[in-house]
Amino acid sequence: MTAAREAEGKALGRDVAARLVRLEEIVAGIARRAPEVPVFFRRRLAERVAELGEGMADPVRLAQEVAFLAERADITEELVRLKSHLAHAKDCLNNDGGPVGRRLDFLAQEMFREINTAGAKAQDETIARLVVDFKTELEKIREQIQNIE
Repeated sequence: MTAAREAEGKALGRDVAARLVRLEEIVAGIARRAPEVPVFFRRRLAERVAELGEGMADPVRLAQEVAFLAERADITEELVRLKSHLAHAKDCLNNDGGPVGRRLDFLAQEMFREINTAGAKAQDETIARLVVDFKTELEKIREQIQNIE
């Protein structure tokens, strides 16, 4: 019985490890797109100002608004934490130091929180799609984790 549980645990571990690699790929895709978000905000704000008419906007105020939007859309911290959580999850799987299910579940919860924050802050269609992909894959991991001690 113990051998069968160990074999199942190893198979589940391999599946979770493969899914963690997929999550890393998604995070890399988000990281590649993230620098474009402030550029998009800047362009969108400039278009709005143009719609209001020339001379209506103070250039200094416009620059402040652009800086504010760019800072608000910065998801660097969330990406750093996601990468850290992913590395920790991989370490948990590679460590034969006993039960890892609860630790992985906690890390999955933290990753879910970070990816939600990143998606909300970025307000970008491409990033939104990647966030959905991440959540879908993370949910599959959470289902597998329920079967790992």
